[in-house]
Amino acid sequence: MGMTMTQKILAAHAGLPSVSVGQLIEADLDLVLGNDITSPVAIQEMDKMKVDGVFDKDKIALVLDHFVPNKDIKSAQHCKCVREFACRHDITNYFDVGEMGIEHALLPEKGLTVAGDVIIGADSHTCTYGALGAFSTGVGSTDMAAGMATGKAWFKVPSAIKFNLTGKPAKWISGKDIILHIIGMIGVDGALYKSMEFVGDGIQYLTMDDRFTIANMAIEAGGKNGIFPVDDLAKKYMEEHSKRPYVVYEADEDAEYDEEYTIDLSALKPTVAFPHLPENTKTIDEVGDLKIDQVVIGSCTNGRMDDLRIAASILKGRKVAKGLRVIVIPATQKIYLDAMEEGLLKIFIEAGAVVSTPTCGPCLGGYMGILAEHERCVSTTNRNFVGRMGHVESEIYLASPAVAAASAITGKLSGPEEVVS
Repeated sequence: MGMTMTQKILAAHAGLPSVSVGQLIEADLDLVLGNDITSPVAIQEMDKMKVDGVFDKDKIALVLDHFVPNKDIKSAQHCKCVREFACRHDITNYFDVGEMGIEHALLPEKGLTVAGDVIIGADSHTCTYGALGAFSTGVGSTDMAAGMATGKAWFKVPSAIKFNLTGKPAKWISGKDIILHIIGMIGVDGALYKSMEFVGDGIQYLTMDDRFTIANMAIEAGGKNGIFPVDDLAKKYMEEHSKRPYVVYEADEDAEYDEEYTIDLSALKPTVAFPHLPENTKTIDEVGDLKIDQVVIGSCTNGRMDDLRIAASILKGRKVAKGLRVIVIPATQKIYLDAMEEGLLKIFIEAGAVVSTPTCGPCLGGYMGILAEHERCVSTTNRNFVGRMGHVESEIYLASPAVAAASAITGKLSGPEEVVS
């Protein structure tokens, strides 16, 4: 029986000719990732192991991005713990204030993730790197500790779902609309511990930023990972960003999938996830008249250059609705600088938005955009659980940068065509 892309990568890293669904394997790791929230727990666990150093100082990435620059004493202590560990073990890929970015945008940009890799990260959205044809998945801090110590991790080989993307999406349809449509279709547990494998002629119309967004939110459907084929665009991205060699794996023609779905991208409309689950989706023509209090454009899901360009194209020459707060967060220092040089930050500020340094901040209710009771936010982030961005009686509406920017202008949940003719 043939193997999927994910199964082939796992087999290679386990030193096996093949693997089958449900098989327990021990795989070699190409990268172990942690941030300022999850790393301190992993570091404490590693101290208990009494191991002598890390398995490879070049294959660990520590990114301070959630509460950075530090918002309080506790976050400062966490960062100090990670900083001292990175110094003690001479960690090559340690990113602090001034160099850091939101981890899942930063690592591909730095060339640390390439096709064929096996990557674990103590953050659920580590599945982002599947956009480049890697197997990447989130793990707990204890698994991160074991990974840093041994360079290995245990996995149960996942089964897979095939998503055949066909057709060319309309102007304002982005990767966010596609993945929200899919989650709305299969539910938040529709791909539980499964590999979400994206194929089809429609992929040619998706930018790398679109693909990162789709892979990033595989976890919101319960997926173990999301993964794309390695086409010329992915190869070009890796060759521009990385000096590491990559390995291209392709699914066998007789690979088995639990389900197969075909999605006509040309038929999609801007899609929004209503509170309090990413599966609670509506198309923009179904949302009604919904007044909002805040808009957040950023995160590991939608803080890249394409996202900022789309938002800026809608906000240019227009003003944020009176009484509305708009927060724009470039995902990395490089994206921040590129956006500044392109004049995008000027557009945001002149429209009445504020621009933050890179941070996960508001996405997880950390800081830089906490919601009060009964407030509503349109956000380009990835989760809208109860209390996710602040008060338990606040509401989060997940949307694309285009919908977020249009909503910022009208003061209510709106599609870009309501603003831009």
